[in-house]
Amino acid sequence: MLCQNCGKNEATTHIKQIINGDMAESHLCSECAAHLGYSDMFSGFGLNLSELFGGFLGDMTPSMASIGTKRCAKCGTSFDEIVRDGRVGCADCYRTFYDRLLPSIQRIHGKIKHNGKTVSASAAEPKVETKEEKIEKLKAAMNDAVAKQDFENAAKIRDEIKELEGGENK
Repeated sequence: MLCQNCGKNEATTHIKQIINGDMAESHLCSECAAHLGYSDMFSGFGLNLSELFGGFLGDMTPSMASIGTKRCAKCGTSFDEIVRDGRVGCADCYRTFYDRLLPSIQRIHGKIKHNGKTVSASAAEPKVETKEEKIEKLKAAMNDAVAKQDFENAAKIRDEIKELEGGENK
């Protein structure tokens, strides 16, 4: 597609603007986009993640000088680098710098404990099936076997049910 402004070069920039509910689209080449001021649209929004997370950790910089340069044993990242870049090097960094990262993590998330997609303690332990539940399950399996005309299997299941109910196995 050619640039809608100059009509000469290949369009490399696609711009969508919605103003008062009306959408306008423009396809511009890089030169026309730069000339019209669309070359670096995101520079003023502060979307640099390193600056964002570094800002949360930045108030800790005065205390860093007295601590020294402790490094993560796995990736070699120092706390200075985490503060400067706003990125943690690896999962072990969280353990290594736990005491210094904890206040920032609490400030970012509002709490320390993660309540995301975790298995609850009751779901982690297998539920013990009661005798009545097992009998109901076997009865359903027996009915399925009868419906499929698998009478040998149905007879075996019937015998299991009788055994669980305490009756004779005949």
